[in-house]
Amino acid sequence: MTNVTNGRPLSPHLQIYKFEPTMAMSIIHRITGGALYFGTILVAAWLVAAASGKETFDWVNGIYGSIIGQIVLFGYTWAMIHHLLGGLRHIAWDLGYGFEKHFANKLARLSFISSITLTILVWIAIFIVR
Repeated sequence: MTNVTNGRPLSPHLQIYKFEPTMAMSIIHRITGGALYFGTILVAAWLVAAASGKETFDWVNGIYGSIIGQIVLFGYTWAMIHHLLGGLRHIAWDLGYGFEKHFANKLARLSFISSITLTILVWIAIFIVR
């Protein structure tokens, strides 16, 4: 009996790949996309509470205003901004720009740093307006 797999290439596996910033951003983009589904439930709950009356709205605002609530909302804000920047990066790729390895890695790092910076700026603006 002959071994039919001889001479065929092996499928790539994790030991072959070098961890790159673009790989990390791809993974984080997928994670933030999933997180946005769950975070949107929070927005829907807040809107339902607003429509349900003052008592319910105050109760939900109390939860969201707690330390844990603020951390969750901060993470949701970061996920939205990071996913938006990742989407813009994908649009550039769809248009045929930014495929050079050095540039793509630099853009991946920039999108991560920018998402954190923009999230902090959004939250500073929120606290100033309050």
